[in-house]
Amino acid sequence: MERTGCCVVGGGPAGMVLALLLARAGVEVTVLEKHGDFLRDFRGDTVHPSTLSLLDAIGLADRFAALPQRRVTSVQLPIGPDRSLVTVGNIGALHGKYNYIAMVPQWDLLDLLADEAGREPSFTLRMNTEATSFITERGRVTGVRYRTADGAVGELRATLTVACDGRGSLARDLPELGLEGFPCPMDAWWFRLPRREDDPSGLVGGLGDRFFTALIDRGDYWQCAALIPKGTDVQRRAEGLERFNARFAEAAPWLADRAHSLASWDDVKLLDVRLDRLRRWHRPGLLCIGDAAHAMSPVFGIGINLAVQDAVAAARHLVRPLREGTVGLRDVRRVQYRRLPTTVATQSLQRLAHTQVIEPLLAGRVAFGNPRRAARLTGLVTESRWLNRLPAYFLAYGALRERPPKESLRTSG
Repeated sequence: MERTGCCVVGGGPAGMVLALLLARAGVEVTVLEKHGDFLRDFRGDTVHPSTLSLLDAIGLADRFAALPQRRVTSVQLPIGPDRSLVTVGNIGALHGKYNYIAMVPQWDLLDLLADEAGREPSFTLRMNTEATSFITERGRVTGVRYRTADGAVGELRATLTVACDGRGSLARDLPELGLEGFPCPMDAWWFRLPRREDDPSGLVGGLGDRFFTALIDRGDYWQCAALIPKGTDVQRRAEGLERFNARFAEAAPWLADRAHSLASWDDVKLLDVRLDRLRRWHRPGLLCIGDAAHAMSPVFGIGINLAVQDAVAAARHLVRPLREGTVGLRDVRRVQYRRLPTTVATQSLQRLAHTQVIEPLLAGRVAFGNPRRAARLTGLVTESRWLNRLPAYFLAYGALRERPPKESLRTSG
């Protein structure tokens, strides 16, 4: 019978951070990842100061700094006169060592975490292995059944199973966890466009007629997201690529000459935007964190950092009971108690942005109800030194910063 201390389902940022921290503390941990590698495009590639600080604390700052990356220090939105770009979040003005967002392909970060965790004798990573169901005995989850890419099946028993497998998590099918969803006014199209040296830098927004785009500076190209009304993907594609190019050129006129570099709709990927969370993140023997517990909107771009902070909090609360083999319901419940307020606060802000900004703009109306109110709020944020730093701090660190267990700390070098 295969057995481990902690079975982590899903090798994304939350799963790999949790596994590394637990293995560093001497906990036997096995990660099951259904893919054969980490190479997926258009995943979140933003590494915020909270995660940069974590990498520093666990001795990976130098290795991470050696990865190819682009550093972003500002957020600009087209909310000025004539839709001119205005800086609403100056991350570079924040105090501290990490006052920037690092843009790094997520697969590079995951490869780094996997390589570092692989140095620990208590860590196992099993690629091409998909968890297919939970093993439940006397009301407690005691592991998972799995299937490998070559069709082999098996069972892995664990003291604790942690679901880090995203919005499609197995755990979300458990009715006792109670999935609660919130309306989302948009979906997102992801694509790439060339970038030039004289373009704006950082995170940049573009606004057109019932069209909104967010652009992420990746050095030699822009990683672009175009927001469209929820459920209109098929209809919008039927209108033709030329119509889309015209809308994009209106929203970001300085990129108009490059919008036509999209050869076909195959270059445009759809993200079905969801905003939801489990009412309960746990049951005996099982804990859900990251997107498995709470799917976030792409608004503010902080879903990955929220998931990583979940993992840090989970490691800190679970190291001792996992090492002692005494993980109870109270232990997993503590993780939700710790992380739920931050999740609720973040999702509340995202829902506010949906209703007051994105939904009106996609419907051809003015954000915040009327032009005067929008202008007044814009003036407060851009003219006040402290209010201008609030969005930057929230982007950088979220609502609550977590610290890793002391057993997992290392020095760089």
